[in-house]
Amino acid sequence: MSENACPIDHKAEPAPDLSAPDLSQAKTCIVTGASRGIGHSTARYFRDRGWKIITCSRDAAPAECQRDPYWTAHIPTDLFDPASVKAFIDEATALLDGGPVHALINNAGWSPKTDFKERLGCLNGDIDAWQQVFELNCFAPLRLARGFAAALHKGKGSIVNITSIAGHSIHPFAGSAYSTSKAALSALTREMAADFAQLGVRVNAVAPGEIETAMLSPEYEMLVPRIPMHRLGKPEDVASTVFALCSDQFGYVTGTEIFVTGGQHLY
Repeated sequence: MSENACPIDHKAEPAPDLSAPDLSQAKTCIVTGASRGIGHSTARYFRDRGWKIITCSRDAAPAECQRDPYWTAHIPTDLFDPASVKAFIDEATALLDGGPVHALINNAGWSPKTDFKERLGCLNGDIDAWQQVFELNCFAPLRLARGFAAALHKGKGSIVNITSIAGHSIHPFAGSAYSTSKAALSALTREMAADFAQLGVRVNAVAPGEIETAMLSPEYEMLVPRIPMHRLGKPEDVASTVFALCSDQFGYVTGTEIFVTGGQHLY
């Protein structure tokens, strides 16, 4: 998980209006893995609709990111490390100052590969890497959900876990550890939905297919013929689905996993 970029892409859009808007009524969203790809697009999608965002990655954000009034904070965090996760929760909670959280997007994920991008299955690779994958892809979302439970209860918020098509069938490129951890996150979503309902918090998942991001290698193009819609997805396809799940229009939806795959999961 390389997260050394700002979650707000100032090169791709005009500089933000520096006249401070009234954010007193703005909702708050927390996004992990927001430096690029789906997480980056999701942070921007919420921000563009007037939400305040809190993000985290292992590296500090560039100073220019702090110019955006909707970008509340970027907190350097190593989600592989439970102590770092706790520190993130503590710092973000202090920033909230007793205020609510309306959305928690557990997006950060990791799929280990060899130096020459070989898929790692059940017979090869370091077994310790499986423990790291599960710590980031499954346990960190649980730790974060527990840590922000009170604030989510206050905001009658939503949790969205980013799972994967690879969690439901064998994938030619996704490794076994990644796929298994995403299947576990799908099951965790179900369990969390039942438990968090008593707090008035909804929990759902979004399972992307082949999404066109900087992390997608060229060989994924070979999968396009297997996609009924005959194209790769865009990060905005996932971001808009995540946003919809956090909206009042989906206020009676919980424990659901939505496939954003162009129909690829049908086969």
